[in-house]
Amino acid sequence: MLAKAFIAAALAVSLSGCVVAVGGDHDFDDDSSWKKTQRFNQEQINKLALDMSADDIRTLLGTPDFTESFNKDGTTVQVLFYRTHHHKSDGKTTKEECTPLVFKQNRLTGWGDKAYQYL
Repeated sequence: MLAKAFIAAALAVSLSGCVVAVGGDHDFDDDSSWKKTQRFNQEQINKLALDMSADDIRTLLGTPDFTESFNKDGTTVQVLFYRTHHHKSDGKTTKEECTPLVFKQNRLTGWGDKAYQYL
């Protein structure tokens, strides 16, 4: 009985500094997901053509990171923002890290900062 208690105490002391890693597939510094998204968005935006519909763009690129919609001079304007470049490693996507796609009456009229500024 004393031997069992001694072994249990020895094991408890010797194992107290051990760390057991569970779920080793996750890498906390893994930023490949946002890099892949940016690269994909850049590649798809480079294939765009003026006059494409907003629905076609959503099918091609998926859900935008941000959207804006308003009426200007009786015309419906919609802006879809897709992440295309990295500014700050804070875990948040901002509009500054996105490329704006500008639509008037549901048709693509331009993309990029100039198109957005000319609104």
